[in-house]
Parts: sequence; structure tokens; C-alpha cells
Amino acid sequence: MPAQPPRDATRDLAQDSAPATDPAELPETPEPRVREFPAHSIGGGIALLLGLFGLLVAAALFAGGVNASATGAKAALIVLALLVGIGALLGMCGLNTVAPGEARVVQLFGRYRGTIREDGLRWVNPFTSRTKISTRVRNHETAVLKVNDAYGNPIELAAVVVWKVRDTAQATFEVDDFLEFVSTQTEAAVRHIAIEYPYDAHDEDGLSLRGNAEEITEKLAAELHARVEAAGVQIVESRFTHLAYAPEIASAMLQRQQAGAVVAARREIVDGAVVAARREIVDGAVGMVEAALARISEQGIVELDEERKAAMVSNLMVVLCGDRAPQPVLNTGTLYQ
Repeated sequence: MPAQPPRDATRDLAQDSAPATDPAELPETPEPRVREFPAHSIGGGIALLLGLFGLLVAAALFAGGVNASATGAKAALIVLALLVGIGALLGMCGLNTVAPGEARVVQLFGRYRGTIREDGLRWVNPFTSRTKISTRVRNHETAVLKVNDAYGNPIELAAVVVWKVRDTAQATFEVDDFLEFVSTQTEAAVRHIAIEYPYDAHDEDGLSLRGNAEEITEKLAAELHARVEAAGVQIVESRFTHLAYAPEIASAMLQRQQAGAVVAARREIVDGAVVAARREIVDGAVGMVEAALARISEQGIVELDEERKAAMVSNLMVVLCGDRAPQPVLNTGTLYQ
């Protein structure tokens, strides 16, 4: 049995950075049957030189066999040259070129024998098969999904997930196709988060997709981490890239939002500094009415009884304090008609 691999610091970092979420809300994944450990390999430079040296020896033996006069010696040298050449070529088949950000999963007759992560030219058992896996950071953006939120309103949303392969053994042997697995589980997580929370919360303490983007994103990252952990994948970051009401209710919801904004603005006007401005307008209007009545009385322009004065005060107050232009009415009769 192979030795247990050392503790993966990257995996610990991913688990430590995962946001705290109720474990009951996260999907359960089976325990992995195999984990990554380093494969036994040596520097490919020495193996390459030995292989080239073997080919030169095989060529020299073959030339010596061709030039040999004795029939037995000739046959022996030629056979030996063929064996040395085949052995050198077979040994060189174990050479692997590993680029930075790549790994090779090594198998011997179907059994996992480790992973090569060292970049450069490496040599392993030539009878093994080596599968190349990229360990670079990748992006996956979901299509625009149409789902119903917690209130049953149809919404559209999309997300982008930044991820990378953490455990190459799990990515190879635990799932059929880890690329398709990540794509499907990302879509499932986005749909699940969408139906768990409303687009806009009716109460102030409730979470909503639009109003609590940071909290919802943390929950999305936690659920994604739980879903793709079986495939040896680490979630680096996840964000919503599109969030809106579905077209069939977008106009109605826009009117609702506008109505809510108007109500909130009116409340602020009643409770805020606009009240003082209204008072100043009223005080100014009252002063203008008083000055008008006093000027008419002093100059004796017209004699007004109390009823006519009340009507004049009412009309002036409407004209001075109203928020719309007044419609004038011309009186062509007497003052009392």
C-alpha cells in the first residue's frame, strides 16, 4: 500500500476560508476513495542521457556485427544491438515534460501510483500511463438562469465561479468528468440559492438577493465548496454577474419599486427639513396677506366686510401656497355677485 500523502496546505486554506454555514443546509458528499500523493519520479535529464547512450551503444554493436567475419559472432552482436536499442527506446518512453500549472496522474495497470507536479523533464516507469491535468485557475460562467425566488417571483440570474483542481486523484477517479461536474453543480447551487431567498425582502431583517449581495455570495461559495469537494476542486471566488426580474414582471416590479421610493421620499419630507421650508412659505404668505389687507384699508381702495375679507384671504393663501399655477376667474359683475 502506498504511503499516506502529506496534509495538503491548499486544502486546509480552502476549508478555513469557507464561510460558516449550517451543515444541515449543505449537500452531503461521499468520502473520497483515493487521495493525491506524489509519484516516484527522477530527473529526466539523466534518463535522457542514458537513453541516448544506449542508442549509441546499440548502433556500435550493430556496426560491429555487420563487419564481423564469424557467423555466430555476427548474429550475436546484431541480436544484442537490437535488445539494447529496444531497451533504450523503451526507457525513453518514461520521459514526461511537465509545464508549470500542469500535473500528470500516473497509473500502472489501472492502479493509481501518484501524481507528478514538478515542472520540467521527469522520468517514471515507462509501463505506466500518464494523464495530463491542468491545475491552473479557471473561470466558469453560467448561462442566464430563469428561476422563481422565495416569494415565487420569476427572476433571471447568472454567476461566475473561479476554481482550480486541488486534488488531481479525486478529479480523475472520483467523478466521470470533473469539468462537466463543476458546471452542473454550479448551476444547481445558483438555482438553490435563488429559490431560498427573495429578490427583495418585505421585512427589513430578512436577507434578499439584491439587498444583501455579500451575504448571499458567501452562502453561494459555501454551497459550491460542499458540492464540488468530492471532485477535488477548490472554489477561489464566486460572484453573481446578472440579477434581474424576468421580463414578464419587470415593469410591474419597477412600478412597485418606484412607488416605494415615492412613499419613502414623502416620509423623509414630512420628517425632515422640508417641513421648515413649508413653514417659511406659510409664514411669508400670511405676512403678504396681512400687508395687502392693511394697504387696502389704509388707502381706502374698497370697503370689505368680514365675509369678503375671509374670501380674499382664502384666495391669496391658495395662490401663494399652492404647488400649481392658479386658474384666474374674472368677475364682470359686482363685488357680491
